Amino acid sequence: MVFDFLRRKKSFQGSENRFFDLLSHQSLKSIEGLDALWNFAENGTKENANLVRNIEREADELRRILIQELDQTFITPIDREDIFELSRAIDDVVDYANTTVDEMEIYEVKGDHHIKEMVNILRKGARELYDAVKILKDYPKIASEHAVKAKSYENQIEKAYHMALADLFKGTDTVYMLKMREIYRHLSNAADRGDEAANIISSIVMKHT
Repeated sequence: MVFDFLRRKKSFQGSENRFFDLLSHQSLKSIEGLDALWNFAENGTKENANLVRNIEREADELRRILIQELDQTFITPIDREDIFELSRAIDDVVDYANTTVDEMEIYEVKGDHHIKEMVNILRKGARELYDAVKILKDYPKIASEHAVKAKSYENQIEKAYHMALADLFKGTDTVYMLKMREIYRHLSNAADRGDEAANIISSIVMKHT
């Protein structure tokens, strides 16, 4: 039984870039998802909504591939748990983009300036994460700097989120307030997942340098 397990597992043997490449592809897909969400916030067409959903499905497929690679690989370049958790955090950002579209359609609300501001900040954070992941193997110290910048955008999101709530609760339409609060919360949650991804990157750098 043990020997069967070891035979099933693969060492890298010249393919140690595989996980870094998959994480980079995931990070790039999160940028695409947030760019598509921005377009939907600007123009809430069905076509723009479906683009977000298609990107989210592609992102899920990348994560499934990475998980299978983890299952089939005996030796990984960085801690197995870190690869798994970083992949999940990056994927969650795209998931929140998708659920934001779902709820905006269900609640029949349009993207206001607060939503657009928050999505734009998320896009900037996602680009920093991508820049961090794509050079994590070869330039970990610089990758850590990008992770720190990504975290700074999470702080900006929190400020934007509280400003959005403050403006929202100045209104008198309770139903609209409840709907928009949910949308804002989804975007804040997306930022939290981006922040977690940045923390994992920083932790990886500390462990391996």
